[in-house]
Amino acid sequence: MKAHVIGAIALMFAGAAGTATAAEPAKAVTSAAPSVLLSGIEAGNNDSAMRAQDDFYRHVNGSWLKSAEIPADKPSAGAFMDLREATIPRLQAIIEGLSKSHNKAGSDAQKIADLYASFMDTARIDALGLKPMAADFAKVDALSDKQDIPALMAWMNKISVTAPYDIQVHQDNKDSTKYVLDLGQSGLGLPDRDYYLKDDDAKLKDARAKYLQHIEKMLSMAGDKEAAQHAADILALETELAKVQWTKVELRDPIKAYNKIEISKLGELTPGYDWNAYLGKLGVQGKIDYLIVSQPSYLSGFNSVLQATALATWKTYFKWHLLSSSAGQLPQAFSDESFAFYGTALRGVPSQEVRWKRAVRLADSGMGESLGKLYVGKHFPAEYKAKMEKLVNNLLLAYKQSIDTLDWMSPETKKEAQAKLATFMPKIGYPNKWRDYSALQISKGDTVANLRNLRQFAAQVELNKLGKPIDRDEWGMTPQTVNAYYNPEMNEIVFPAAILQPPFFNAKADDAVNYGGIGAVIGHEISHGFDDQGAQYDGKGNLRDWWTKADHEKFATKTATLVKQYSVFSPIPGYHVNGELTLGENIADNSGLAIAYKAYKLSLGGKPAPVIGGLSGDQRFFMGFGQVWRGKMREASTIIQLKTDPHSPGEIRANGSLRNMPGFYEAYGVKEGDKMYLSPAERVSIW
Repeated sequence: MKAHVIGAIALMFAGAAGTATAAEPAKAVTSAAPSVLLSGIEAGNNDSAMRAQDDFYRHVNGSWLKSAEIPADKPSAGAFMDLREATIPRLQAIIEGLSKSHNKAGSDAQKIADLYASFMDTARIDALGLKPMAADFAKVDALSDKQDIPALMAWMNKISVTAPYDIQVHQDNKDSTKYVLDLGQSGLGLPDRDYYLKDDDAKLKDARAKYLQHIEKMLSMAGDKEAAQHAADILALETELAKVQWTKVELRDPIKAYNKIEISKLGELTPGYDWNAYLGKLGVQGKIDYLIVSQPSYLSGFNSVLQATALATWKTYFKWHLLSSSAGQLPQAFSDESFAFYGTALRGVPSQEVRWKRAVRLADSGMGESLGKLYVGKHFPAEYKAKMEKLVNNLLLAYKQSIDTLDWMSPETKKEAQAKLATFMPKIGYPNKWRDYSALQISKGDTVANLRNLRQFAAQVELNKLGKPIDRDEWGMTPQTVNAYYNPEMNEIVFPAAILQPPFFNAKADDAVNYGGIGAVIGHEISHGFDDQGAQYDGKGNLRDWWTKADHEKFATKTATLVKQYSVFSPIPGYHVNGELTLGENIADNSGLAIAYKAYKLSLGGKPAPVIGGLSGDQRFFMGFGQVWRGKMREASTIIQLKTDPHSPGEIRANGSLRNMPGFYEAYGVKEGDKMYLSPAERVSIW
């Protein structure tokens, strides 16, 4: 089950939680100056030998880039990864504390402790071998006819194992008062369809060849005497699925992906496929009378592949994905082989994380809100939330003022934009209510079963929403997630506690760096409500065209220029940023930075910014923005990002946005001939 949010910024109890209310931008909130002004700039990372006017990203981060090494167990290093890594030992300390306590049977504390312990008990895992998989494999072996496949698919969807299509529950995009079930394409073991279909790309072909070897080795280790043939069959089947899948760019269109189909008419898309068996096994039959098919042509294509492929091949395919999905919970040989492909061969990561970190991540992914409640009590002071509320208020006010002054938007559309902005719902730090894990079953004895239970519990939480009122208190990320997001269906912007740390947010620093850091993040998420996807939703979360035709055309002209700008960037020779795939994030980066800059000016209340460390307020603002994108990534992982991720690489997010900012040119005296320079006619200003 996938959370239905767009616009995450990255590549997820200090008192009672306050009640979130719809945002109503008021007057600008100025901040009292701290007793000792800190710049918040990590000066040791700067490279004064690189001119800000030629490469601002390296001017701010150059010394770090020269000296930093990506840890052997990571695909990347940088600001985001540093905070994520700092969170892991904090969570471990919480879990270790629970493990040493006398916990009530059936309590969240007992479940977290047992979940962690089950994964750490390698002696028992090795002794059990593949026995925990026996019941799963038996379900597949029991298939006697292709008519049995829909029911099996429902079970696989509920335990989040890769299958030809996936499901998610979210608000109906054209009636946001209702939850709806969505069917979407899935089924591949490689990151994207290009890995199967691009024969002119040596790196992707190599990944495909290694994937074939990986499948064969895993099946052989599991006792398959025909592993080589079965591996070839699986790759051939996944290639056929890839051929009928939509591209990542096509998947960005919410109108094209909204295909409301009555349950009784599903068979018209997939003749012979038993949807009653599927929906019955899923447990939703009778609860819904329609669903959304995100890619109708894919579903029809899948049905054709289903009919053309032998039942024996489907059995092998399902067993393979069951085995692969549980590899981390199986004896070390399986875990090591899975990492050798997905970690090293595919992403270029030399070493697997130490086991205790993986155990923490398992507990965090499965019972994140229960851990989050304990995390915020220890690591999120109440004053952080209060300061963030001021920042958010100023960003919303800056956006409100900016809409009024747009020279390309008509009064009719401005009125609608203001109405949407007025209903934005900020959520900061942690949720008002926490998830109830009482129905989750966890034991010390079987980490494979625990993984299945975690996934099935999460899926059932989603399926239980069908037919019920919208839960507007729900969060799509845990408080300990270093990220942020915008959800167009809720029209909400969400900032978990863990991102509210330096370099994004420094409660002891002068405002400039915070507006450049977390302020730009806030602006980024607000801007997703008005990017090329988010702007198709109104303030109630419904897909509705609230633009005039002329405004659509002007907006399209601006965004087309942005597509061209970013498509030029090539972080790896031969691999360019996909300006269409990354358009929404690039709009949000550029617009968020511009709005954060305006909000920073508002926060000064007409007073001059102090000069700290020889830097003006504007210079510290832009350096605050540049330093949050500090990072480096392994080549193989960068290729995956370029193929699959709607975010541009960090260096490009920094420099690409700054080149369009008039204030940046003024702060650093950027002029024609400098490498950061774009002529005024080439610059894109949207919000």
